[in-house]
Amino acid sequence: MAFSPECCAHHTSARRPAGHGECTDVEQPVLEITDLSVTYNGVVEAVRGVSFAVPRGACVAMLGSNGAGKTTVLRAVSGNLARHRAEVVSGRVVVEGQDLAGRSMSDVVAAGVVQVPEGRRILGRLTVEENLRIGGIRRGRRSWASSRDRVFALFPRLAERRQQLGLLLSGGEQQMLAIGRALMSGPQLLMLDEPSLGLAPQVVEQVAGVIAQINREGTSVLLVEQNTAMAFSVATSAVVLELGAVSLAGPTAELAGTDTVKELYLGHTGRDSAPAGGPAVQPLAPWRGSAPAGRWAW
Repeated sequence: MAFSPECCAHHTSARRPAGHGECTDVEQPVLEITDLSVTYNGVVEAVRGVSFAVPRGACVAMLGSNGAGKTTVLRAVSGNLARHRAEVVSGRVVVEGQDLAGRSMSDVVAAGVVQVPEGRRILGRLTVEENLRIGGIRRGRRSWASSRDRVFALFPRLAERRQQLGLLLSGGEQQMLAIGRALMSGPQLLMLDEPSLGLAPQVVEQVAGVIAQINREGTSVLLVEQNTAMAFSVATSAVVLELGAVSLAGPTAELAGTDTVKELYLGHTGRDSAPAGGPAVQPLAPWRGSAPAGRWAW
């Protein structure tokens, strides 16, 4: 499915603060993945021919069942494949005009991409403030303090617990700290892997609100999430992976009306029901090839 420049402008302008301009079909996306294929141990092909883009200022969700290849795509972008005995065998991962496929994690962070991994992985024997300091280690003292204050504004609970050890935080507070630590480096693209995993519903709602606010303030977001309702509440576009390949892609408002997404990801069983507040959305055709002109544009 091809998307028009008008669609692209709609989805990015809705997420950008005033003054950031509008997206067009020629504006360079913050992340562009083209024909990406990844293997584990040189044998198992976990991702094959994946192509999509994250426009500057957008929030894009990546959906799929366990084993669909979502985490592998994030690892390919973040430079975290080698430690998992995986490698990019073909394709491009372009961030801010640089092809970072196969590059180191430090190169990727320097390019402005930071990932919050599944399971949070904070440093439990360090305090909240020490965890944040590590996240902003590349920044000067004044810039670090400004970033810390922004994190505390997003997560007042962390400000209250700034001297508490990470291992003593609740699961929700640890997730807040993991996101806050990632923000300390001032990323252009924030990648989140299952941020709602294991959290109480009210905490999931709070985390979703913060992700939306981060995106509104200008940070592009790539969100991997099993909780599709939560993902659709913050993302304007989505990519669905099946068996390592893109099967559907498009605006979340349209994907939410497809039978596949309704039945497999949103828990709906009716095939002809209309989404709330409007007529039924026509199902999207399954993805059958590479992205037009080398990328998706939303």
